[in-house]
Amino acid sequence: MLMQDTRPLTPAGERVVAAAEELFYDRGITAVGVDLIAEHSGVTKRTLYNQFGSKDRLVAAYLAARDRRWQSLVRATVDACDDPVEAVTAPFEALRVWSGTNARGCAFINALAELPDSSHPAYVIAADQKRWLVDLFEELATAAGCSAPGALATQLLVLHEGVLATQPLPLDTLPGSVELARSLVRAAVTRP
Repeated sequence: MLMQDTRPLTPAGERVVAAAEELFYDRGITAVGVDLIAEHSGVTKRTLYNQFGSKDRLVAAYLAARDRRWQSLVRATVDACDDPVEAVTAPFEALRVWSGTNARGCAFINALAELPDSSHPAYVIAADQKRWLVDLFEELATAAGCSAPGALATQLLVLHEGVLATQPLPLDTLPGSVELARSLVRAAVTRP
């Protein structure tokens, strides 16, 4: 996993990340330059570079901030489940909430499509986010007593990512995907 700069952001740095998030998510990473981000955040390019060093590191900071919010929402949704079997599909329930304010699909999938170089710091964060989710599915499936939790985790990840990929389309794939995920989990639960 990529080591992140642990220095706290200045207020100007926080404004830069907020502006970058809005612009990168709405318009695309490669379509947005640092001039526009500086303008939208009310800072100079020099301040932007002093805080982040490069656009690549700013893209990584944007994705890392999104990832922290997403993981926090997913963990809270998992923790709210009383039944370990229901907890396995909690990331789908978190997606219901998340999708209300993120209509352009998955920022991580979008970043992976725009930044195919696996050594790019943002690529690493996006790929790690997907690994985190499949690992979480496997952890939850194991705790629920599901057979073949690794295989189930992969199936759930593919289903989850399919929802994200189709989100910008008027297909409303989330409800059917949630039911399919629940069916997969129920079929995998091994009861004594």
